[in-house]
Amino acid sequence: MTLRLPDRWVWDFWLVRHQGLWHVYLLHAPQTPDDPDARHFSARIGHAISADLSSWEMQGAVLPVGPAGDWDDLATWTGSVIAHPDGGWAMLYTGVSSRESGLVQRIGLALSPDLHTWSKHPANPVIEADARWYEMLDTEIWFDQAWRDPWVVQDPATGLFHAFITARTQHGDPARRGVIGHATSTDLVTWDVEGPISAPAGFGYMEIPQVFNAAGRWHVLFSAPAWAQQARNRPNCTGTFHAVADELTGPYNEVEPLFCDPKESLYGGKIVETGDGLVCLAFRYLDSAGDIVGELTDPMPVDLAADGTLTLVESHPD
Repeated sequence: MTLRLPDRWVWDFWLVRHQGLWHVYLLHAPQTPDDPDARHFSARIGHAISADLSSWEMQGAVLPVGPAGDWDDLATWTGSVIAHPDGGWAMLYTGVSSRESGLVQRIGLALSPDLHTWSKHPANPVIEADARWYEMLDTEIWFDQAWRDPWVVQDPATGLFHAFITARTQHGDPARRGVIGHATSTDLVTWDVEGPISAPAGFGYMEIPQVFNAAGRWHVLFSAPAWAQQARNRPNCTGTFHAVADELTGPYNEVEPLFCDPKESLYGGKIVETGDGLVCLAFRYLDSAGDIVGELTDPMPVDLAADGTLTLVESHPD
């Protein structure tokens, strides 16, 4: 049983496990078949729970948009959740504002005692793009200012928090400027924006990143549609990509697809560690007719090779 909502599309999501339950936070918006892209500016963050990653119970919406004129008054977008060192939970999430027509992305912080009730931090937004390394809004170069989808990891060796962010460098071919941005913090509130952990690799953007450790090596996942890829010798397909490193901040090896489909059937893959090994969840993007499906998949087994390569065992095509 996949996670789907009546009359609403579901897409980007992030997961955390606590006391035997999986909590998924996901973007959802009313279905607009005549203008599918309109969903982005009416997106809200929903919450569901599951014991098995397949049967889900919706818990309602979290983190409503801010009041008129605020930095996140138009839509709330993708983020990630981590245990707070002082107890409870922390979520980094993306917000866009109506005053900039949703074209400038910023990152905020929310806190929760129980993964159900969330409150926005008064210091928001806590991470903004830095022009020393990253492209600012210039619609003659690109259609928005990419600074979204923060994935937060606490370094087990140092205790430092690292945020990995969909971003674009400010130099080079505009079609190939996508990088994974980077910021660090000791307290999740005050962040130092640093240079990207990846060099441009032929993508317009490298979105919805996930960074995790498996079998002693660090892995980075990100997604990109076919139209945002200018890499040499890359198949014309949409999907989720993967690279491996020995250190949290890289260098990461050559990017390879985890799944990549010219029919754009799956997108936004996330890897999850279960008692039975690694699995991947994604959202179903387009069906065979090219229409948006907008639902989460069931977990798909993933094989982890000795060299760190991840292989999706079965992609459950539409």
